[in-house]
Amino acid sequence: MEKDELRIILKNIQEGNLDIDTALKRLRHMPFESLGYACVDHHRNLRTGYPEVIYCTGKEMEQVQGIAAALLSQGSNLLATRASEEIFEAIQMIHSAAVYHKLARLVVVQQQQIKQISGTIVVITAGTSDLPVAEEAAVVAETFGNKVERLYDVGVAGIHRLLASIELLQEARVIIAVAGMEGALASVVGGLVDKPVIAVPTSVGYGASFGGLAALLAMLNSCASGISVMNIDNGFGAGCLASIINRQVDQALHTNLEQDRLKL
Repeated sequence: MEKDELRIILKNIQEGNLDIDTALKRLRHMPFESLGYACVDHHRNLRTGYPEVIYCTGKEMEQVQGIAAALLSQGSNLLATRASEEIFEAIQMIHSAAVYHKLARLVVVQQQQIKQISGTIVVITAGTSDLPVAEEAAVVAETFGNKVERLYDVGVAGIHRLLASIELLQEARVIIAVAGMEGALASVVGGLVDKPVIAVPTSVGYGASFGGLAALLAMLNSCASGISVMNIDNGFGAGCLASIINRQVDQALHTNLEQDRLKL
């Protein structure tokens, strides 16, 4: 349930336009709703600013449908990660506005208008094989109201490709660097800019990359300071963290502007 909707309910009670019993019926699923196989967190948006997200891997089709239906019934936007086309079709049966981002494996349903956040998140990849993870990060950030710029296939094997876009990196508010193999891209970017850099190791690479472990360890041991590191292939987590950082900066800027206005 959105914060604005909760305020409306409380205001209607205060003004006598809504009786207590009716209000209780509307609030009956707060803070969570038990489906037996899942406890759907309807309060998450109130606490964190983002509704609960469905991680589809390992869930049965009927379970995904049930969780999606519960979230959508409360007016929430919906984001389902690691979703197959079959899962998309199942969610689309519940809500016709469902959109499938095939490369990112994400299903998005927008019921509420998303408040746009100023500032740009730049998502970069070392190679084309890193695109599924990068697109997961990019679409998640966009779904949460961020402007996203993409800079793909600019790995260290041809560092001039990255340096040709240095202005874009310097203008970003947050950078997500997605790389497999030896994972060196994040260190290079971290040494070029004064922005938060979120490193995402991918499972791309030959045998000695150990399914992304080599890139993960390289990023954790980066000589560029201040880099945060996600788990292997965790584009979703990177998109969330980048959005939180961007939103905090946005809120601080608005607060400072309001304080300056009051001083005038």
